[in-house]
Amino acid sequence: MAQSIRTKLELFIRSSHLYRGIVISLSLVIPLFAFYLLDLMVLAPSFIFGAFLNAPNDIPGSLRRKVYGTLLSTILTVLVTVLFLYTQPFFHLNLFFIAVVTFGVSFLSAYGFRASLVAFSGLLAMVIAMITTKTTSVDIWIHAAYMFCGGLWYLMASILFHKIVPKKDHDQLLSETLKLTGAYLDIRAQLLISEENRDELIQKTFVFQAQINEKHETLRELLLSSRKKSGRSHFDEKRLVIFISLVDILESVIANSWDYDKFDQIFGTQNKHIEKFSQLNSEMAIQLTLLADVIITHHKIPSKKNIDNCLDAANNAIAEYISIHKLPKAREGALTLRNLLDFQKKISQEIQTIRHAVSNINTNSKVTLKKTEAKRFLTLQEYKPNILFEHFTFQSVIFRHALRLTIAIIFAFGLGEFFMIQNAYWIMLTVLLILRPNYGLTKARAQDRIIGTVLGGALAFGIVLLTQNAIIYGALAFVSLILAFALMQQNYRWAAFFITLNIVAVYFFIQPDAIAVIQYRIIDTIIGGLISFGAIYLLFPSWEALNVRTIITDAVQKNQNYLKATELFYKDKEQQQLQYKVARKEAFLALSQLSAAFQRITQDPKSKQKEFNLIYEIVTLNQTILSAIASLGSFIHGHKTTPVSAETQALFSKVNNTLSQIIAKLNEEDKIETKSHGDISKAKEKLKESYLNLSQARDEKIKSGQVNIQEKELHELQEAHLVSNQLTWLIGLSSNLNKAIQKYLNISLRN
Repeated sequence: MAQSIRTKLELFIRSSHLYRGIVISLSLVIPLFAFYLLDLMVLAPSFIFGAFLNAPNDIPGSLRRKVYGTLLSTILTVLVTVLFLYTQPFFHLNLFFIAVVTFGVSFLSAYGFRASLVAFSGLLAMVIAMITTKTTSVDIWIHAAYMFCGGLWYLMASILFHKIVPKKDHDQLLSETLKLTGAYLDIRAQLLISEENRDELIQKTFVFQAQINEKHETLRELLLSSRKKSGRSHFDEKRLVIFISLVDILESVIANSWDYDKFDQIFGTQNKHIEKFSQLNSEMAIQLTLLADVIITHHKIPSKKNIDNCLDAANNAIAEYISIHKLPKAREGALTLRNLLDFQKKISQEIQTIRHAVSNINTNSKVTLKKTEAKRFLTLQEYKPNILFEHFTFQSVIFRHALRLTIAIIFAFGLGEFFMIQNAYWIMLTVLLILRPNYGLTKARAQDRIIGTVLGGALAFGIVLLTQNAIIYGALAFVSLILAFALMQQNYRWAAFFITLNIVAVYFFIQPDAIAVIQYRIIDTIIGGLISFGAIYLLFPSWEALNVRTIITDAVQKNQNYLKATELFYKDKEQQQLQYKVARKEAFLALSQLSAAFQRITQDPKSKQKEFNLIYEIVTLNQTILSAIASLGSFIHGHKTTPVSAETQALFSKVNNTLSQIIAKLNEEDKIETKSHGDISKAKEKLKESYLNLSQARDEKIKSGQVNIQEKELHELQEAHLVSNQLTWLIGLSSNLNKAIQKYLNISLRN
């Protein structure tokens, strides 16, 4: 227990989150001391506000985007502040300005996550401007100038600290991705042997897939963008090797999804042989978690002895299974276990590659990725004006959120003015921080904000009663500021706790009645939380079950593209490898978005989870289709395959045609492009006959005493078994998805 606590503490101390908290805090404290020494404290707030308002844009990503984002937010915050101060003396004009700015600026989030951070800085500037007492034009423009300088100061400080430790974000993201991948692999281990709670475990996989793919996207931007600019260094090479291995592991794990009903039919529900494979998954999950810690702590590489032992045990389990059930009866089960072991060996090999990279061992294989190829793996955000026009509709979640936030902010402002609430801007600030586009996140943030504020207020109350020492309050203000920024993205409840401590400590130097500050802080936070919760529930609610159709369509389309790319890759590995990997990435991201949407549905009120079971079936079928395609692609990639037969081509065409029908239904299109595939029943029989011929030939060799099987012969058997089975399974899955989608559309029409 003590060792675990020490490890967690060390990981936090070495993390990029704490480092960023220190950078932001120093960027605020250093100017404060400088202005104090120069006896210019009257100008300090303007400069510090400028730095503070632009800190939210300092997130992991390419340096170029960070610079552009911070410059834009600096300009926006200054502009919003100046206009607010000019309209402040005129109540109705000021109210109109707040409404226009809140809607217009929040609407910028249509351009993606980084744009939403720029928008947040602009809205935060508007709220903070309420406490600024500048009335003359000269004072306003001096305030604006120092705000602008403060924004540039923070940008320079951020770049400087980035140059000092340029790869800290890379390592933090790699570590977090390794841990998530390990946890995901462990869930898959449970799925192999669990029968009763498989639905619950499958829902957990949705969460992990969304989180892992989100990390992959950020890592692509960090690793591939920096590599295009600066070329290849040994450290960049290491990180890119780890990332590529993580992507390959995700594909292998997704491919290692089975038709569990058929799985249970073959092996039974209490088969001890499957437990060996589950144990192997668990050990590999543990190894990934330990390697994640090593990236941050630089401790000794963990032993892989347990993995090697589990690999031997899994290999022996196949032999034991054959000896118990005897060939040819045991062949289907043995080939299934052999395919499972091949996938797990591939994961083990990728883990070994990661071990080598983490331990600074130069591998023989270099990562060869041309600049033009690297660019294809990056998801580029477009900033065309028509994107805003596309979202300017009541059907858009972003439009409704902007309208909802505007009404909530105006209500909070009016409430403060009507009841003359002291520090009423805290209510507006709480609404701005809590209210999010979906119900689940808003509810969670409201709870965390209120609980964190109450707990922080309770501790601050105790400190106020115990001491009035200025040194203690100064130290508390600095330390709590660091921890608040460090925990903002990791644990919002604790971030709110430390923010409250920081505010009380700072107000000690401004306002002697700290008890009143604590009271108002807690009351205003609760009011802001209630306004946010009421707004998300009552004002144009965006219930996810009603907005998921577009995401489903995209997931089906990307799965079809992935299947087509896999088919081409099967025919020509050398020429089609890049296209296959790009299609794989896009399919994984689309599934991630679908999984995230389903997770948001589970967070909505039960009464709003319309057709939950049907949507769950659609999401599960999409995931299983992706798994089957990934299983095909992984096998093709890792084995020397035979030429594609006409029967195999027919099965590919059948699945593609069904997916085309589904996409046409979702898009309400009448015209469907299909390929002729002939008699599928005959194609299945022909493939089954080919497999039986190979099996019979193998049986004859066993009878003649040739017990050991040659690698080529084994691969041909595996190919005949896996390719036909996966394509046959895909035909059934796509047919079931077609029925589920038709049912979903029929219900949508009735509603």
